[in-house]
Amino acid sequence: MSEQPAGPSPAVEYRIEDLAHLSGATVRTIRAYQDRGLLPRPERRGRSNVYGEAHLARLRQIADLLDRGYGLASIKELLDAWDTGRGLGGVLGLVAEVDGPWTDEQADRITRAELEAAFGGAPDERAVEEAVELGVLERVPGRDDEFLVPSPQELAVAAELHAAGVPLLAVAGHLRELRAEVEHIALRFLEFTTEHVFARYLGQHPPSDADAARAAALVRRLRPLARQTVDAELARAMRTFANRHLRHHLAPGGPPEQDEEPRAVVLPAATVRAVRELVGAENASEFIAVAAEREVRARTLDRLVARNRDAGGDTGEDGDGRDGRATKGGEATKEGGAAKGGGAARGGAGR
Repeated sequence: MSEQPAGPSPAVEYRIEDLAHLSGATVRTIRAYQDRGLLPRPERRGRSNVYGEAHLARLRQIADLLDRGYGLASIKELLDAWDTGRGLGGVLGLVAEVDGPWTDEQADRITRAELEAAFGGAPDERAVEEAVELGVLERVPGRDDEFLVPSPQELAVAAELHAAGVPLLAVAGHLRELRAEVEHIALRFLEFTTEHVFARYLGQHPPSDADAARAAALVRRLRPLARQTVDAELARAMRTFANRHLRHHLAPGGPPEQDEEPRAVVLPAATVRAVRELVGAENASEFIAVAAEREVRARTLDRLVARNRDAGGDTGEDGDGRDGRATKGGEATKEGGAAKGGGAARGGAGR
């Protein structure tokens, strides 16, 4: 008796409960997708609805697009394009390009002990909560003593500012303000490039595979431009304002009053040459600005101490009305300022 040739494999069929289990969607969600036209209707077999591999593949496509941030209305447009033969490959490639990393920086982890050591050694739970809220730190599930650091560079900047004397909550407030400004810059850059570059490729909804591929290539080319532009403009602005800030605070007689015109300061040529020899010409402006800031801080502390002393504040005045503790504090402040200035010079020379 001869063998009969094998026929085609029977199509896989699912009940709605099986489809929900395999796709990760709920039965209610599957029915909602059918009602919105996102999912084809099942076949009717007697009193039962039967689903196939096409339904499972469609549910997985929808889940992937939802993960990428698409809304259901946009997903329906894309799936309709797919069903009419226009494809999704180019669109998904463009989405993957935009979702890719916009920096070469790698995330890291830090323990709570390392975090406290980086910020002076004392625990500050309020500052940690602020950092988590801002996304500077992310909690690691199941690990109370460890955090994910999306941007180690940003955390290092915060540590340097704190070491220079800036309170942690002030650092957090500054970051909030800075973030709002940077988000505005990013939005303007996107609007600008969309208007002048991407509009020609994204005018069709959804774009063809070829147009989406061209747009993805442009994203790769333009990705570094926003950062390069901001870096260059920030350097220019800091150079301008640091010089102005220095002249303002180091004018003869101290900084002018609020309603007084700023007094110009000309540094001795020998001083400028010494700074350039110490840290290099490209770092001279930054070095002078930092040194000026330290001197301004020291002067401010001295002025506050002197003001309290002149007012006869409760600081332990001695018999002749002079405050011994305040005077010592002023001297310590000056000595500390000098020590910090020397440290900056040594640090600059090391670099």
